[in-house]
Amino acid sequence: MDFFERVGETITAKGKDVTNKAKEMAEIAGLRNQILTCEEVIRKNYLEIGRLYYEQAKDAETKEYEEQCTAIANAKNGIQALEEKIREIKGI
Repeated sequence: MDFFERVGETITAKGKDVTNKAKEMAEIAGLRNQILTCEEVIRKNYLEIGRLYYEQAKDAETKEYEEQCTAIANAKNGIQALEEKIREIKGI
């Protein structure tokens, strides 16, 4: 009976390990998707800044760029926070 109890405990422990690893991987995948979204926000806003700059020719920077610059800064901060969370999950 002792042998079967140990086998059962081992199977249960391994099952929990697999479940935890699957949860980690799902969480990391979700965070990576959020990073991709932030990177897309950055790209979109860089393009918008370029378009606005082109339309205004060689005018100095104006308040019109403030929204895009803020969005890019926020997205970059978001990426840093998400990457830190990934490192925490991985135990790095």
